[in-house]
Amino acid sequence: MSKFRFINGILGKHSAQETNSSALVPVSKSTKATNTANQKPSPSTADSDTESIVNKSGVLPRSIKRTINKIKEDLDPQSEEEVVRRFRQSRAKTLIAIQFLLVLMIVPLMTQQLSKHFIVAPIVDRVRNEETTQIFLNSEMKEEAIKELQSFEEGLKFEALIDAVPSLSEEEQEALIKHKAIELSEESREKSKNAVSNVFADLIALGAFVLILLMSRKQIIILKSFMDTLVYGLSDAAKAFILILITDIFVGFHSPHGWEVLLEGMANHLGIAANRNMIFLFIATVPVLMDTVLKYWIFRYLSQMSPSTVATLRGMNE
Repeated sequence: MSKFRFINGILGKHSAQETNSSALVPVSKSTKATNTANQKPSPSTADSDTESIVNKSGVLPRSIKRTINKIKEDLDPQSEEEVVRRFRQSRAKTLIAIQFLLVLMIVPLMTQQLSKHFIVAPIVDRVRNEETTQIFLNSEMKEEAIKELQSFEEGLKFEALIDAVPSLSEEEQEALIKHKAIELSEESREKSKNAVSNVFADLIALGAFVLILLMSRKQIIILKSFMDTLVYGLSDAAKAFILILITDIFVGFHSPHGWEVLLEGMANHLGIAANRNMIFLFIATVPVLMDTVLKYWIFRYLSQMSPSTVATLRGMNE
């Protein structure tokens, strides 16, 4: 009996310790643990998480999906018709773009020539009275005629000195020089008439060009799409080569000579005296501005659209 009482006493102490340890746990923690254990994830939350993961990563890689879609398109009975339709659309756009380019180049040129010879020139002939109007439009034309007359006179004297022609009297030489002067005056008058006619004919051609642009908005869109396809279809080396060619022609080391010839030709075409100071000022400012704009475009836009082209361009420049 004493042993039995001893065992009961030990068991009673052990149960009392368990009761005290459980009582030491805070009520909030026990409640929180119970709620956490009893809480279950809602089906909607689980489904949304699953859908977001699937949409983000996908069950299959994108390359495999593209391959599968390509196989489906190839096996589609209507795929051949679709390819033919796309080819016809591309061919039609190409033809429209080329025709529009030819129209932009040929129509203004033909308008300028036809209007000059059949409309402007007859009006200028009626307005300009050959007896009262001045022969030279500017001083350069007069200086050019005088230099040519002096060269002719010196040529006669030189030929007479070396006995290349029979000796001429002073009256005969004077008559030849006078005939040459009249011939030069007629040529200068014709140049002046052509210069005045060119001004009005160029304005008419410019008006025709603007009218074509205003009436061909759809063709402009097609031409822009064609040019984009053509440019983006070039390799990086070809793009870099074209950029280098354009920059060297217009803003390169030898470009001032080309600009000088171009500006002098335009001045002669319009009958304007070529001012050397204005030409040099133009060459000193406009090509530099063009070079700055081109470099900014390469840095700002081309580096984003085609970084490999920019890298190729830098390598070719170096």
